[in-house]
Amino acid sequence: MPNDRKRDKDAPPPLKRGTLRIVALGGIGEVGRNMTMFEYQPEKGPSRLLVVDCGMLLGKTNSPGIDVTLPDWSYFRERLEDIDAVVLTHGHEDHIGALPYLLRERKDIPIIGSRLTLALVAAKLEQHRIRPVLQQVRETDREQIGDWGLEFFAVNHSIPDALAVAIHVGGQVVLHTGDFKMDQTPLDGRLTDLPGFSRLGDEGVDLLLSDSTNSEVPGFIPSELDVGKVVADVITKARGRIIVACFASHVHRVQQVLDAAVSSNRKVALVGRSMVRNMGIARDLGLLKVPDGVLIDIKQIGDLPASKTLLISTGSQGEPLSALSRMANNEHPLITVVPDDTILLASSLIPGNENSVGQVINGLARLGAAVVHKSMALVHVSGHAPAGELRYLLNAVRPKNLMPVHGEWRHLRAHAAIGRSTGMTDEHIMIAPDGTVVDLVGGVATLVGTVPVGYVYVDGLAVGDITDAALKDRLILGEEGFISILVAVDMLAGKVVFGPEIYARGFTDDPAGLDPIRAELVSVVEKAVADGTRDSEALERAIRRSVGRWVDRTYRRRPMLVPTVIEV
Repeated sequence: MPNDRKRDKDAPPPLKRGTLRIVALGGIGEVGRNMTMFEYQPEKGPSRLLVVDCGMLLGKTNSPGIDVTLPDWSYFRERLEDIDAVVLTHGHEDHIGALPYLLRERKDIPIIGSRLTLALVAAKLEQHRIRPVLQQVRETDREQIGDWGLEFFAVNHSIPDALAVAIHVGGQVVLHTGDFKMDQTPLDGRLTDLPGFSRLGDEGVDLLLSDSTNSEVPGFIPSELDVGKVVADVITKARGRIIVACFASHVHRVQQVLDAAVSSNRKVALVGRSMVRNMGIARDLGLLKVPDGVLIDIKQIGDLPASKTLLISTGSQGEPLSALSRMANNEHPLITVVPDDTILLASSLIPGNENSVGQVINGLARLGAAVVHKSMALVHVSGHAPAGELRYLLNAVRPKNLMPVHGEWRHLRAHAAIGRSTGMTDEHIMIAPDGTVVDLVGGVATLVGTVPVGYVYVDGLAVGDITDAALKDRLILGEEGFISILVAVDMLAGKVVFGPEIYARGFTDDPAGLDPIRAELVSVVEKAVADGTRDSEALERAIRRSVGRWVDRTYRRRPMLVPTVIEV
């Protein structure tokens, strides 16, 4: 088995001179929250920190009321001044979404990334009234930040300007791929830099951190060119209005849709704030080519024949407040879905969103629209390398050690198996979930302990104030309901003098449904007092146990129970 058995559950030992320490604060064992902390202890002076990516969690979190889920950097909070830079591999939210919250704690951390990535970051931080320190890089660039030598490589992904980064420090080399794939005919002509990776492999790579998201998928990813042909075919054949839903950052997909709309003599409106913002940035940077007169305001859609219009919308993941979800629920203020509409879902599913997307598809179908999605036609390809491409990368880089990142447990295991297929031994494959500490010294990687990491929840303006216990209470309230019980007791007489008054919410609409428990509660309380119990909290515990058992036995439910005993 790969080396995923931690040597101990205690804190790691002090960092030795010349050692590079790697700790994932998010992104391993889940999809999203990508953030990795690198710590290097030079021969002289204190250790320094480098961060790669700082993203939020994607997919459903089963966390009611939570706006954003962040990585947990609390272990390093007292050392934020020691961070030399944050390196961003690309501009997706699961890699940049947590930056505003990190920069609230230290605003002057240098942020290093590509042109598009930094443009998206700047727009995001402007909403938080943060002026970041930005340093733009591109592929083939080399930068020296303190002890950190950074070398950047072009990689394909489902957003332009994605980068891999090689970290040279203390005579050791770590290659972090970020999210990548190997499209041999990318729309922008920007190939994943396999020659550069191979050259780096010739020089020696001590540790490879590589994207695991598609490690269970065999073979190679089809080209974006193939997708463009299918998308254009769907748009050309549609008789009525077309609504295309895709990621708000997928510039290449939007370009394909725009090109097909021009060929079909359709006007295009962008729907959703993030779509409008991101495509505006991409257009300003020259990454999105928009012919004159094609884009119109969404309010003008009603003035044109349906056969001459096309909408590009957010909501491909079934987000409850997204434009597409509101269309499916017939709640959008400007767009009403009709039977002649064709809905094209040009995206893949993020794990955890399957039910939400299914509900949106059913809602659109209920309104009579024709829905085309990835299961029916090649209208999207993933931005992540499948098994064949991961094996290709391993053979090109030939790392001494492999650390699968970016994926759930099944993806990490599958990636480890790919590493073994190339001849790597288990001792050199590090499955290190969030909080696991990997020390790299002299080309030898070792799991040396753990640091505490958890989930940091953003609830409105509160960051980190919501605990797992509070979320559990919210889930119980939402799924099982709430019952409060009020009882007044004369402790001297040993009698219940008022109640029990029982109030239920989200549990049963029958006002008499809880009557059978009232007499039992009087008996339970009076017996407890007769047995010498004079503590109101002890009586409340007895009431909670009695009501809980009765409700479970009668209704097979476990609502939140809040008993209150008043002494008179």
